[in-house]
Amino acid sequence: MSGRIASVVLAFVLALAFSVVSLPPSQAASWLEKNFWLSGPRYDRVIPACDNPAALDRIVADFHTTQARFWNSALQIVGINNIRETAVLPWAAQAIPRRFCAGTALINDGRHHAIYYSIAEDTGMIGLDWDVDFCVVELDRASAYGPRCRAARP
Repeated sequence: MSGRIASVVLAFVLALAFSVVSLPPSQAASWLEKNFWLSGPRYDRVIPACDNPAALDRIVADFHTTQARFWNSALQIVGINNIRETAVLPWAAQAIPRRFCAGTALINDGRHHAIYYSIAEDTGMIGLDWDVDFCVVELDRASAYGPRCRAARP
């Protein structure tokens, strides 16, 4: 029995040794990779304003889709008022440029809720456009942004 275990261990050690030896050596990036493919992020710091109609339309559409698809609810945002900017680029220089905003969302049930959102550069479809992340206080049913949408703020 011990001879069989020894042969299995020997086979395993040899297989491991051959796999390590057969790996090609690492190579540095080529001239093409260094100059074109490893350039890193290049942000223009062009972020729409908090009251940009396209950004507000995305919030309204995404809220409606989320409520209808995941919560089987007819709630919709019918307006966003008291819009104000709370922060711009609050982190390090290499971070994704973001504009943080706050306002009051009027829901079609007649209630007003605080809304917090951020507009970030190059976070849209395949990184080509800006995108909006938002949270409506008391309607974040999955608690994705924590209590009272804390994680949606700067």
